[in-house]
Amino acid sequence: MEDKITIIEGPPPTFEAVPDGWVQGISDSPIFSGVVATRLRTFDGSALVERCQNAWKSRQSIHLEYKNMEGLREEAPIVAARNVLTDEGDMLILWIRLPDEDLELEIAYDDEFEDDEFDEDDDEMDFDLGLGSV
Repeated sequence: MEDKITIIEGPPPTFEAVPDGWVQGISDSPIFSGVVATRLRTFDGSALVERCQNAWKSRQSIHLEYKNMEGLREEAPIVAARNVLTDEGDMLILWIRLPDEDLELEIAYDDEFEDDEFDEDDDEMDFDLGLGSV
C-alpha cells in the first residue's frame, strides 16, 4: 500500500535547497535526484509525521501529492519529516526527492543592491541565495 500526504488547497509548494550534509545520506538512489525541503501549515503535523514513520517502519513509501503551477497533480517521495510548533500553529517540514530535471535554481536579489557596488576588477562575486538550513 502506498500512502500519500495531499495538499488540498492553496498554492503549489515552494521547494528549498537543503545545504546540510545529512541530506546526501538520504539522497543515495539509482535515480538522479535532489532532496529539497518544503514547509506546510497543517492542523495536526504530529499525526502526519507519525503516518510517515509508520510507512517507513513497514518499508513502504509515502509521497507528497500536490498541484504544480499548471494545476496538474504531481507526486514526490517523502524522505524525512518534522513537525514544528509555531505561534500560527503546526508547521510540517517535509524533505522530498525530486528528479534533477525538475530542479531549478532561483536566485533572489537584494533590493538594496546597487550597480556601483560591483567592482569590475573583482574576479569573483558572492551571491547569498537565502536558502539557509531547515
